Amino acid sequence: MIDLWRPIIVTNDRETVPPLSQLTIHKPTNFRRLMASQSFSPVAMTNGQIAHPVAATASSSSGNHSPNRPLPSVMTDATNFDVFEWYPAYQSCQKYFLERAQHDNFVQALASLVNICLPFQWAHNPVHNSHATAPPASGPSAYPFSFPRQPTYPSHPPPWVSLIPYVRRLVVTGFDSDGILHGFFGDDWRKGVGPVQECERRNYLFAAKSVGWAKVKYQYDISPHETVPFLKPLQRVQLVEIESAEKLWSQWLAMEDWMIGPRAPESMDEGVREDVG
Repeated sequence: MIDLWRPIIVTNDRETVPPLSQLTIHKPTNFRRLMASQSFSPVAMTNGQIAHPVAATASSSSGNHSPNRPLPSVMTDATNFDVFEWYPAYQSCQKYFLERAQHDNFVQALASLVNICLPFQWAHNPVHNSHATAPPASGPSAYPFSFPRQPTYPSHPPPWVSLIPYVRRLVVTGFDSDGILHGFFGDDWRKGVGPVQECERRNYLFAAKSVGWAKVKYQYDISPHETVPFLKPLQRVQLVEIESAEKLWSQWLAMEDWMIGPRAPESMDEGVREDVG
């Protein structure tokens, strides 16, 4: 096993990251207690509005992250996002999810509640751990989620499982608290899936601003058998997150009107204006 946070090895002017099979995983101790403390109210219809289950907000005992400080990501500041620093942490989250979390009864219970299959439950080519031999990519059955790109497999690689569908489902159902993300993705979740969570929270805000409830729900349904059972307004929102989303939304509106590059509004942040001349 290797230390995940040792400097990345540079050989022949190329940066390399450790393979998935060599990453160390750690099992969080607070997830069972966290899930045991969750309480739910029945889904009901009141005046034409759906009342969704409400989960108690849980605090994480790992790290001293300030909720007022946005996580660095491609969407907030690409200049500060180091993909070579992020990738080993993401691999660590993948390994923990495949080796430990998906086999935990409480993770399985929550996955059932939000109606998403864990990798070992896939009808085609289930993945039980991070060492399973991946099948060749041959059509949609090689990866059960309805994404357009299919992974390509060299000989005997570790299985490729995207964590994004699980982060998306946790975000839109209100279960993306620190403790639950820790339980799903392990000790390195903040560096590994934290940037993904930030992007998906903002995507959820953008989706809600763009279209109505039915179309938003449709965007988060995975398949006829894994539709999202309920949507909750974004939880644990901080003012800095809203202001950051507003800024990026304004940039998108400028994009729709072709007000970009040399035509970008003067009020737009200089970081998104292209240098001309």
